[in-house]
Order: sequence, then structure tokens, then C-alpha cells
Amino acid sequence: MNIDKFKHQHTDILDAIAGLRKLVQSGIGEHAADISARIVAMSGVIKLHLAVEDRVLYPALEASGDAVLARMSARYRGEMDGISGAYLAFAAKWNTPRQLAEQPETFRDEANVVLKTLYERMKKEDREFYPAIEANTAVARDVFA
Repeated sequence: MNIDKFKHQHTDILDAIAGLRKLVQSGIGEHAADISARIVAMSGVIKLHLAVEDRVLYPALEASGDAVLARMSARYRGEMDGISGAYLAFAAKWNTPRQLAEQPETFRDEANVVLKTLYERMKKEDREFYPAIEANTAVARDVFA
């Protein structure tokens, strides 16, 4: 299975998180418009990534005939439900400059929790999930054929 697009999206999301972190460190109130714009842009990439995982990757792995990958996929899918829900709620709450300027410390606290969880999850996929998919040559050949 060619998962290069998934890996590239992870890179884009991780870069967006790093850029957001720099803006926040420079001052939430002063950069509220840029922070909210980054959240909106990052959310577009995240929503696309989640949709492709849910509609293509997980179902393909679960139907692949490889019991180990099927179980791993089901576990990752289940874990992602809570993570994606938390991120989407965070993004909906903090996508306007006014909200950020009015509650900068609340934003900082929530961003630290939600974005750290998202970051750690993507790193886990990069370290464990994607290599397991790539290591299975039969699944790699057949899933997206």
C-alpha cells in the first residue's frame, strides 16, 4: 500500500502545529487573526486526512485478510474517534480572532492538550502503524490496486 500521501499530510499537519506554536509564543492577542487563520487552514488538512482514513485506509486494512493489520486498524480507528472529536471541537471553538483575544490562556491550555494528543498520535502512526502496513507486501499490493 502506498501511504505516501498519508505521510505527507502528517508532515503538513506537524508543520502547521509548529507554526501555530510559534505564533502563540509570540503572543495570542497580538496574533489572534493569524492563529485563527492557521487553525482553519490546518483543520482543512486534518479533515481531509481523517476522511480518507475513515473511508479508504481503515476499511481496506480491515478487509485485507491480514488479521494483524485488521486488528491494528480497528484499534487505531477506535482511538482516533476521541482524538478527532476533541480536535474538531477545539477548532470550532477557536477559529475566530475575537474568541482568542478574549480568552488567551484558556486557548493556550486547550491547545496544549489537544495539539499534544494529535501530535503524539501522528508520531505513533509514523513509528508503528505505517511501517506495519508497508511491511506487508500482499496488503501493499492489493489494498489500493
